[in-house]
This record gives sequence, C-alpha cells and structure tokens, in this order.
Amino acid sequence: MHWRRALRPEGKPMSVLDALSVTLEIPSLEEGFKFYTDAGLEAVREGSVGRLRCIGQDRDSIVLIGGAPRKRLHHITLRADRIDEIASRTPAAGGTVVPAPANIEGGGLWVRDPHGMLIHLTQQPADSPLAATPAFEINGPGRLVRKRRSAMLASSAYPPVKPLRLGHILLFTPDVPRSVNFVVEALGMGLADRAQDVIAFCCARKDSDHHVVAFAKSPGIGFHHASFQVVDPDQVGRGGRALADKTKKGDWGFGRHTIGSNFFHYIQDPWGSWFEYYSDMDHIDDYALWTPTNYAMADSLASWGPAVPADFVHNHEVSNGKA
Repeated sequence: MHWRRALRPEGKPMSVLDALSVTLEIPSLEEGFKFYTDAGLEAVREGSVGRLRCIGQDRDSIVLIGGAPRKRLHHITLRADRIDEIASRTPAAGGTVVPAPANIEGGGLWVRDPHGMLIHLTQQPADSPLAATPAFEINGPGRLVRKRRSAMLASSAYPPVKPLRLGHILLFTPDVPRSVNFVVEALGMGLADRAQDVIAFCCARKDSDHHVVAFAKSPGIGFHHASFQVVDPDQVGRGGRALADKTKKGDWGFGRHTIGSNFFHYIQDPWGSWFEYYSDMDHIDDYALWTPTNYAMADSLASWGPAVPADFVHNHEVSNGKA
C-alpha cells in the first residue's frame, strides 16, 4: 500500500475534530477501576460497564466493559462534524458503515476501517477550553525568568496528578499506510508525521494537537495507549512515577518525543497496553500550512529517555500472528 496525497478539500470544514474516548473489553472491571483511578481519573460504575472521566468533565474518556476473556479494543470514539459526508466517503476509502453495537449508547455514525477496527463518530459540542495555568519557567543562560524563589515545593506539598483531558490514542494496525489513508480519505484527518511505514501520526485539520490518532505496525489491530494531558513536565514525571510505584509493572519515562515534541511517561496497564501522561505537544492550527516529515526509525519513539521496554510495541491482543 502506497502513501497517498492527503486530501485538502477547498472551503469545507474538516470532519474529525478530536478524540473523545476508548472503549475496551477487559476481564476484571475492579482491576481496571483500580488502575485508572490510581492514574487520576474519576470512575462511575454501571453494572458491568465502568466509565472513567477526567476531572471536571461530564463525558467519558475510557469505557471498560468487564467480563471478557482477555483485553480487547472494542472501539474508539471521535468528535466530528459532517458525519453524513464521512458516511458517504467511507466505502470508497475501503471501510464499511455499520449499525451501532448492541447495548452501546451514543447515536452518531459507526464505521469499520479496512482492517475491521470499529470507530464511532459523534457530533457534540467541544469541551470547554482548559483554564490557563502558570507558565512553566526555566532559567537558562542569559534568560533568568525566576529570581529569589525556588521552582519546587517540598514533595509532600503536591497533590496527586489529575489528567486534564484525553489527547490522543495510539492503535495497532497490520498496514500503517492503509490505516492512515482511511482516516484521511474517509474521516477528513491529516497525516502529521510518520517514521517509514512503521508508525504514523494523524491530526485534525484545524486547531489540533500534533496527533489525535496514531498507528503502529502489528500483525493485527489493537489498542496500544491512551495519552492524557497534564499541566507541565513536572506533573508528567511526578504522575508517572507515582503510578508506576503503585502498579509495579513496566514503565517508560521520563522522556521527550521527537515526533510531536511532547514530554512523556508511560505506565503499563494490567493487560499489557499503556497509559501516557504528556505535556507540551506541538500544535497544528492549520493543516494546510503544515508539511509532514518522514522520520528515520531512530527518531520514531524518543529524542531522549530511558531504554525502551522490550514489550513496548507488543500487541497483546494478537495471538500467534492473528487477532
């Protein structure tokens, strides 16, 4: 599959606007609740379904469906406009418009991509803008912005880190270019950057984080991680270390990505996928003025940070090469 020229429709607002949530099927709802509440999300249980939300938001960011034999991606939900146009473009892009799954609320449009991944598109108002926070000040050569005061309080003075919003979702796919072509051609997104045919990052076309949805190569589809914005790099490091200490599983961080430029700390969830805290993401205000870069694999994961865990890009939803 070859990379295609990204669509740039003239005079039309774009379709996908941002990421809303990830829905996972998991074995133990209690285990899922503990992990995500330890990560700073607020939980509501409705029978066998768990809903996790960022502080101050009245919508879900993570939805957990308990009782599954193993963890599996059920679907992702994206906020969009012009979903009637997405429906009309989906077949030509290799996807399928499908009925809403049984017992799933939300209305909107449901599609499967060329690999069978289920995507829910919904029209709803944007979240309220996040309140501005104090600037993250760094003293540097010839630039002393902080004088006669310490940057840091005693560690005991800091409250637990609470994610502000879901920023992006990274998914596994057997064919990265084909998955990118689908979200570009059917969902109206843009290719932000990529590293060969192994990983790619896609954005909305107006006022977008560097990436809203990303794809990594794997034998099958699946969920790699959900990434949550926090206030600053200190919160990335503080939140990541606190969660890693609680889970006592794998983690990767503190570090900084080349692609997207964000500071990161990843913590492995109970099922082998990941949770990311991030801050300082590149912003694409107008995709028409952005030029995607094809990075070398050396820059595909990080500019700097600790060694990458051996199973960081392992798709635990695939067994013996099949989903």
